[in-house]
Amino acid sequence: MGQSTREDERTSGFAGLLDRYFEISARGSTIGREIRGGLVTFFAMSYIIVINPLILGTVPDGTGNFIGGIEELAVPRVAATTALVAGVLCIAMGLVARFPLAIAAGMGLNAVVAYSIAALPDAGLTWADAMGIVVLEGIIMLVLVLTGFRQAVFRAVPFELKMAISVGIGLFIAFVGLVNAGIIRIPASMATPVELGLNGSLGGWPSLIFVIGLFTAGILWVRKVRGALLIAIVVGTGLAMLAEAFLNVGRASEDNPWGWQLNPPEISGEIISLPDFALLGHFSLLGSIEKVGIVVVLLLVFTLMLADFFDTMGTMVAVGAEAKLLDEQGNPPRTREILVVDSFGAIAGGAGSASTATAYIESAAGVGEGARTGLSSVVVGIAFLLATLFSPIVALVPFEAATPVLVLVGFLMMAQVTGIDWKRTEVAIPAFLTILMMPLTFSIAAGMGAGFIAYVIIQVGAGRIRKVHPLMWVTSLMFVFYFVRGPIGTLLGG
Repeated sequence: MGQSTREDERTSGFAGLLDRYFEISARGSTIGREIRGGLVTFFAMSYIIVINPLILGTVPDGTGNFIGGIEELAVPRVAATTALVAGVLCIAMGLVARFPLAIAAGMGLNAVVAYSIAALPDAGLTWADAMGIVVLEGIIMLVLVLTGFRQAVFRAVPFELKMAISVGIGLFIAFVGLVNAGIIRIPASMATPVELGLNGSLGGWPSLIFVIGLFTAGILWVRKVRGALLIAIVVGTGLAMLAEAFLNVGRASEDNPWGWQLNPPEISGEIISLPDFALLGHFSLLGSIEKVGIVVVLLLVFTLMLADFFDTMGTMVAVGAEAKLLDEQGNPPRTREILVVDSFGAIAGGAGSASTATAYIESAAGVGEGARTGLSSVVVGIAFLLATLFSPIVALVPFEAATPVLVLVGFLMMAQVTGIDWKRTEVAIPAFLTILMMPLTFSIAAGMGAGFIAYVIIQVGAGRIRKVHPLMWVTSLMFVFYFVRGPIGTLLGG
């Protein structure tokens, strides 16, 4: 009788409506887990509100002007639109695709927009032209989804490669966490590609707080404590605030190498401030064609599209695998809806002058906390919208408090390695290259490209050409173009 009553309560009222729409109980989750997972994802990726403006708002375009035309307003305006676009798209992902995947301005893609498009030498492109190219990319991506091409490519990928993508992203996200926290750095001597801390040694309060956060998350996870990852972030942030308040650690610099890697954990200025959305709609859809020609514009669009096309595929596989939501062929539910919302991410990102918005692998942090449905994405979206008003509070969480979660999630995603049959070398070698290249190139797309190309070449060399799906040929050739786009661009420019 008691159990029946609890089931009736769970399926009635607003909570019951949420449960049925998002399939919360059906996926073995609860509303509480979805909220915690959404908050963990938000804090794991909220750095984009700080980083994106520093990339887009500090680079003059081909005419010498900063985005929006006023240099001193460029950074806060980009911060406002970055949070707004991310908030709207995360809510759309949650409501439409009902998948625990968060979207925001893509790291790497924003650098391409800033340095390779807006500031393209001798082109005279404006920031509005650059954002118009981003919108064009989104429109093409949307057409590819609506025609079924993008889903068909995804389904043509062998199961073992999909598992390798998940594992590779796990290593990638752990590597990102260690780099962002300053635990792994590029040595000043350049004697090795990377090193532990400075000169092979750790030091400073931020590093200690990262270590405390990492083992806090690990111990709580082993003990199966609810909210383990969120608790670790809160504990790390609290310790960071105490360290900054009493020890005045400061931000990292040449004179202060052991400082905070991104932002000191302190509240400065007003807690609430009205955002400036003046950059919304600041784009020119076809203005770039008049200045650099259709061939160069297509090359720039294709460069953005290839990275976005495959990054999202890899990310949704990795998140779906961690959430145990993939089917027998390694496909997540509502793949079409996920890709439609992601395509609108590029359109909205360009229209909002926030650069291409794409799926974030940090979503796996929320899944590690227990999120299994789109409700967590809605929570992330609401948090981003609130961040447009409470930006000082968002900036309070330093890298060193949030990144331990990424390292632990990387460990959890490594479990997918058991899905690869390492005795079948014809798929094991491409899988290995996929896993290896993602963290070492700092690129999900590069890792996928290496695996795809290797798979096709090995199958052909082994006399199994008939086993290669036609779309694997197409995507492998696209990746070949992607890898040599630099020389091709030089030839076209010449």
